[in-house]
Amino acid sequence: MAQAKTLSQTELDLVLNYVSSKKYALRDRALILTSFLGGLRVAEIASLKMGDVLNLDGTIKNEIRLSASQTKGKHPRTVFVSQRLQTELANYLTTRYIKEADIPLFHTDHRLGFSANGLCVWFYQLYKNVGISGGSSHSGRKFFITTLANKGIGVRILASLAGHRSIAVTQRYIDVNDEQKRNAVELI
Repeated sequence: MAQAKTLSQTELDLVLNYVSSKKYALRDRALILTSFLGGLRVAEIASLKMGDVLNLDGTIKNEIRLSASQTKGKHPRTVFVSQRLQTELANYLTTRYIKEADIPLFHTDHRLGFSANGLCVWFYQLYKNVGISGGSSHSGRKFFITTLANKGIGVRILASLAGHRSIAVTQRYIDVNDEQKRNAVELI
């Protein structure tokens, strides 16, 4: 199976613009940015409950602690939530009236939680509708890791943020393009 496309910032902006006019615009935006700004896998996003993200006072946590049952490798990990993602999640939660700890953070049209597979299909259809070939539910993770790598974050930190136990796995997520290579040789 082909690897997911790493979207450019321009393509991400197109996706966000597309969802801005949809029925669940704030939910869709928060879903997308949880992947792109948090680096979560689609199954991890689908498993999120309100209590994973909300403090008791209703504010957004700055760390999401994923249990072993929520992660691919069955190893618990901490997701650090940037200020930007905290703001996006807070905006989305203005549309949610029930905020009990055990209900899904993200809901379908029928107010049910997404399944991991259902969310994969949702992302696939989203990219298809926007006209982005090769986009998948993993595109946000690849964007997250590649963007941080391009800003000089070391691969060990990237592996930890991504929940990878091997830096070799993390390195496969980092895309390289001609512009980056041109910039690299100019450093000499």
